[in-house]
Amino acid sequence: MKKDIHPTYFPKAKISCACGAVFEIGATEENIKTEICSNCHPFYTGKQKIVDTARRIEKFKARSAKKSSGTSAKGKTAKHAAKKVKRAAKTKVVKAEK
Repeated sequence: MKKDIHPTYFPKAKISCACGAVFEIGATEENIKTEICSNCHPFYTGKQKIVDTARRIEKFKARSAKKSSGTSAKGKTAKHAAKKVKRAAKTKVVKAEK
C-alpha cells in the first residue's frame, strides 16, 4: 500500500443523532451527526410518522371530497353529460306523444 494516501481511521468515532442517541463506531471522521437513526426510524420503532410539508395529504383529501360531492364535470365529459340529458328528455317527450 502507498503511504500517506489513506484517510486517518478513528476506531472510536462518535455518531450523534438528532434524537439524542450516541454511538461509537470505527470511521474516517471523528464526529458524525445524523438526522435519523435506528432508535428513531419508523421502520425499526414500528411507529409511523407522516411528515407532510407540502400539504399533499390535505390536497388529496380535498380533491377526493370534491369528486364524491358530485360537482359538475369539465370539458368533454360535461358536454357528453349534457347531450345524455337532452337525449333522455327527447325520448321522454316522444313517448308522451304516442
